[in-house]
Amino acid sequence: MPGFGPFDTFSDALMAACPVILSQPHATAGRKGAQDFNVRWRISKEYCAWLYYTPVGKYEMSMLTDQSAQDDLDRRRSCLLPETVDDARFSPGSLKYVFALHNHPYEGHLSDGDLRMIVSMGRVHGWVMELGGRKVPLSIVAFFSNSDDLDHPSCDGFFQYIPVTGELKKWTGEARGGWRQEVLGTVTWQDETHYRIDEK
Repeated sequence: MPGFGPFDTFSDALMAACPVILSQPHATAGRKGAQDFNVRWRISKEYCAWLYYTPVGKYEMSMLTDQSAQDDLDRRRSCLLPETVDDARFSPGSLKYVFALHNHPYEGHLSDGDLRMIVSMGRVHGWVMELGGRKVPLSIVAFFSNSDDLDHPSCDGFFQYIPVTGELKKWTGEARGGWRQEVLGTVTWQDETHYRIDEK
C-alpha cells in the first residue's frame, strides 16, 4: 500500500525516505563499538519498502513492513519485502519498481541476502525501468546512521547495489550538503546462485 509521496524525482524520494525509515523504533543501533551497542543490536529491527514510479509520473514509497527473517543464531536481521505493492489508485501492472529500500542498524555493507533478494526481484520486475523518458536501473538501498541519538538519528548515508551494472556503492552525506559517491566493488554472477565481489 502507498506510504508517502508523491515526489518528482527519485533523489528527492530517497532523501525523504531515509529519515522516515531510520526513525522507526529500533531501526538503528548507533555506532559499532559505542556503549550499549550490543544491547541495541540485539533489539534492532529492519524496515523495508518499495520506492516505485506511478503512471502519473511521480515517485511514491510503499508502507513500511518490519516482517523479518532471522538466522538461527540471531546474528542478522533481514526484512521480508513483498514482491509487489497494492496501490488501489493504479492497476497492478502499471507500477514500475525502482528501489528496494531498507535500513541497516549500523554502517554495514550489503549482505548476501540483500544481493540475492534484489536479483530475484529483477527477474520479476525487470532490470531497467523507462521512467518519464529516462532509464533508471533497479537497485537495493540500505540506509544507515552513525548517530548514538536513537530518538533522532541522522541520515549519514546508504549502501547501494545495482544488479544491471554490478556496482556496489556507498553514498555519504557531506558537511556542505550533497552526497559523495564511492564505488566499493563489482559483483559478478557466475551462475544463478554463485557470485564473486571484486573490491576496488
